[in-house]
Parts: sequence; C-alpha cells; structure tokens
Amino acid sequence: MPLSAGARKASRGPVHHPLFARCYARVSVAAETRGGLGAVRERLLAGLSGRVLEVGAGNGLNFRHYPAAVSEVVAIEPEPLLRRLALDAARRAEVPVDVVPGAAEALPVKSEAFDAVVVSLVLCSVRDVPRALGEVRRVLRPGGAVRFFEHGRGGGRAMTFTQRALDHTLWPPLSGGCHLSRDPVGALRDAGFELGPYRRLLMPEKGPKLPSSYCVLGTAWNPDEEA
Repeated sequence: MPLSAGARKASRGPVHHPLFARCYARVSVAAETRGGLGAVRERLLAGLSGRVLEVGAGNGLNFRHYPAAVSEVVAIEPEPLLRRLALDAARRAEVPVDVVPGAAEALPVKSEAFDAVVVSLVLCSVRDVPRALGEVRRVLRPGGAVRFFEHGRGGGRAMTFTQRALDHTLWPPLSGGCHLSRDPVGALRDAGFELGPYRRLLMPEKGPKLPSSYCVLGTAWNPDEEA
C-alpha cells in the first residue's frame, strides 16, 4: 500500500529506534504472561468485527487476539525492526493482517474505511497526539469504535512530578519517544470522541508501581453526526 503525500511529509525524520525496538520486543513478549498483558489484549479486542485499523502495531502481539468476526486488520507500524516482527506475527494470525509502514499523524488509508481503530500503547510515543487522533477520526466510519489501552499520568503528586521530570530528561530518548505523563482519556475527549466505558488499571497488576504502570483500557466512539 503506497504512502500518500501527506504520509510522506509526516514521516520526515523516520522512526528508527533499533536498540529500543530490540529491548521492547523481548520485554513485551515476557509481559504477555508474566505481566498479564495477554489477558488485557483479550479484553481490548473482544467483540470487534469488520475492518480494523491498528495504529502502532509494534511487534504484532495483538494479532493473535483478534476475534474471528474481524474480516481484515490493517496494521500501521513505522519502526522497521518492529514492523518485520509484526509481519512474522501476521503470518501466524487467524485473521487476515496487512502490515504496512506509515505515520500515525498521516495514516496511509482512505477516509471512513474502518469499523474500528485500535490504539495500544502508542499514544505515549506519537509525535503529535491531536493530529494522530484527528487522523483516527478521519479513517473511522461515523459511529465506529476506538479501542484503547494506554499508559499515562497517574499515581498522585509525587508520581506525576516524577513522570513529568522523566519526560523532560531521560525517558523519551531511552524509550523510543515514549512519554509518561500524557493523558490519553483527555486527548480522546479533546479530539471529539465520545467516551464509552473505561477502567484504570496498574500494569503489572502485582509488584512495584512504576512511572509507566498507570494504564487505562476502554472504548470511545466516533460521533455519528446524522444521529
């Protein structure tokens, strides 16, 4: 699938974090069982059907959790190493998955082409959150669902201070552009989505509370303006 001119413009300064990508691939696979992330992915994707766009697919760990009612998944991943791993995961998936390069801020797909969009641990690292969510609204049909599982701000004053301090110093360059103190729920609301049910959770569920532990899992809707 060729990139549009807008996608090429947004992709200047390509996403390339080979060291982080290797570390993420190893840690994320271990977290599927030890950290309980596999069960979270099941809840994230349960009940989806039709055409689904996954933004920031990483190494493709969501793919095996898509239900059979999903007719197609188009998975966008900008980081080359993670995209290669996602391609391997797509070959093992039980639903059709097409892995393509692209930027969240200029998705290389048609408007109103998808029944649902999945964002999973990606809003923390996109370069322009409002623009990325504007793109999600563009490609999602009216009334379509956004399924989100993100980490962000939480844990009281001391923890939020720590998160902000890390965001302004070491964390983004060491973690592939990730930020700890963003507010994914607020960002979805500001982008014009109608928030559905969501819940706060800690990851991992047991163990120390880390700056990256404060997560939210839920659904938002692209408003049907004709309703």
